[in-house]
Amino acid sequence: MTRPIYIEGRFTSQRLTGVQRYACEIVRAIDRIAGTASGLPEIVLIQPDEGRSLGLANIEERKIASGTGHKWTQLNFARAARDGVALSLAASGPLLHRRQLVVIHDAAVFRHPEFYSRAYRTAHRLIDRTLARTANIGTVSQFSRSELADVLRLPPERILVAPNSVEHIDVAPDPDIVHKLDLRDRPYFVILGSLTPNKNLAVAVRALRHVNDANVRLVAIGDLDHGVFGRGQAFDDDRLILPGRLEDAEVAGLMRSARALLFPSIYEGFGIPPLEALANGCPVLASTTPAVREVCADAADYFDPHDDAALARLMQSALADDGSWRAERLARGRERLSRYSWESSARLLLDACTRLSAS
Repeated sequence: MTRPIYIEGRFTSQRLTGVQRYACEIVRAIDRIAGTASGLPEIVLIQPDEGRSLGLANIEERKIASGTGHKWTQLNFARAARDGVALSLAASGPLLHRRQLVVIHDAAVFRHPEFYSRAYRTAHRLIDRTLARTANIGTVSQFSRSELADVLRLPPERILVAPNSVEHIDVAPDPDIVHKLDLRDRPYFVILGSLTPNKNLAVAVRALRHVNDANVRLVAIGDLDHGVFGRGQAFDDDRLILPGRLEDAEVAGLMRSARALLFPSIYEGFGIPPLEALANGCPVLASTTPAVREVCADAADYFDPHDDAALARLMQSALADDGSWRAERLARGRERLSRYSWESSARLLLDACTRLSAS
């Protein structure tokens, strides 16, 4: 008996951060594979009524009920998927489903509980620990595999690694954004991602203060978590630009002309922005977070995420570059980019679900 594969689609009703980006791109890649492969089980994306369409050609997008919280996953999706295999890509899945694969992106709720509310970390620790006993687990990097194996007490070989990729940023850049933000004749750096406490914007702002050039700008792209401003941090440097969330074409337009991407994160399960930068010809100055070192290897320059002076020195080097430093980093970056593909990760996940379907 071959059972259908049901993809948990609550992520289509959520704002787009790294986890939701991963889920969207993996589903689109599975849809492309389903258009050319034969013998696959039926595949259905189950969504809340308010979920966004992904414009799929070969996978049914089925809406079943309203709901954005865990209740929708545990009740509505679990009921809809009860006769098949559940594939959950966004760090949560139905706790009691008998045949499922769940992608948990990192162990941040265990390693850095201070970044989350008590209710959030309590819920996700319980979910992760339960799924470790009831589900097949996937993740996005070797680092996250080792972290999850440790905190969930699982053998590492039981955790499938299906990494992120960056083909989604292969778009025609929008150069108008450079003019709109008054950056045309200025050197500038970019930060990309939801501006939450773990993204460590504070160290980048402190580093900017060490750069004695009134013309330099720091552009922090992403939704602002006001908790970043609620911890006694002072972000009053008028060289800091906060444009909010931008379209992929605008992000690409900014990266093409930036001196470097700053990625000062304290903790990551993977870290997509450095690869997005390298794909757009933008060098990377990154924290020594293990997952980022795994992804970027020698294509980035590194600093301790708490050392603003070290970051400032790297920024000064980027500002003084005659072109050779940039060219060397981007050549290394092209090799790193060749290691990642949404389609290859989608095939790993789809093959695992297909085996569960036939078991």
